[in-house]
Amino acid sequence: MQVHTVGEGTPEVAVVGAVHGDEPCGARAIERFLDSDPEVDRPAKLIIANERALDQGVRYVETDLNRALPGDPESDLYEERLAYDLMQEVRDCVSLGIHSTVSYQDAFANVAYLNERKRDIVAHLPVTGVVDFTVVADGRSVELPGFVDIEAGYQGSAEAVDNAYDCLRAFLQTTGVLPGDPPAPDPGFYEVTEPIYKDPGKEYEFLGENFERVDAGEQFATVDGAPLTADEPFWPILMSSDGHDVLLGYRSNYHGPLSSLSLSAVDADADAANADATDDPVAED
Repeated sequence: MQVHTVGEGTPEVAVVGAVHGDEPCGARAIERFLDSDPEVDRPAKLIIANERALDQGVRYVETDLNRALPGDPESDLYEERLAYDLMQEVRDCVSLGIHSTVSYQDAFANVAYLNERKRDIVAHLPVTGVVDFTVVADGRSVELPGFVDIEAGYQGSAEAVDNAYDCLRAFLQTTGVLPGDPPAPDPGFYEVTEPIYKDPGKEYEFLGENFERVDAGEQFATVDGAPLTADEPFWPILMSSDGHDVLLGYRSNYHGPLSSLSLSAVDADADAANADATDDPVAED
């Protein structure tokens, strides 16, 4: 794991790339930022997490780092030890994690247990949408109190690196590390309601477009050539024909622009959950 610090003092802001080694855009964006010799107003950490997997061009070496949090320093598994070390680096930081996908070309943000602090961050990222993954967060970094993630675009693409770099700079402006006003794109807000799993041994083809409404009764995929239709309206998230062995993607509801979202009820639950997680940072995205 590479940990680079810019500025003087103890950082309370962090950017994390290469949690998955086959998603190099975060590492490349961090390298580009460091090469620019930035002048900063407060310190920040820039972390290239899974160097070993990045060097091999694989998602992970022994187990998925983003499912291994909070980690175990005594584990026999490389990523479980690495997860513990990563948690120590980000435990007191507001953090941005950078990922990429095989299902969508533009950048979007991922959150869980949305509160005002997280909304303030994602409201200033140059993304097309914000997706709440609370119902399926299951131990990933996005579940941590001060953590938001982005999916920067297609895995391995130059566009994903550019998107990641733009989001990195906007995040550092939002958190006061870089001078200047961050963008305010007012992206749409989507709430994941459930995953759609694949039946083992069957071939799936996704026919729709992510973030575009699927109406009730509309065909959105095929299973071994037979139509798969929606029983109620939804917006697909991270759906792809072959991006995941057991998961076709997620159903979500669209709630309108982020600026129109009322968090009065959500904040109380999220702040309570995040306060607990701050004392014992075991949760995650």
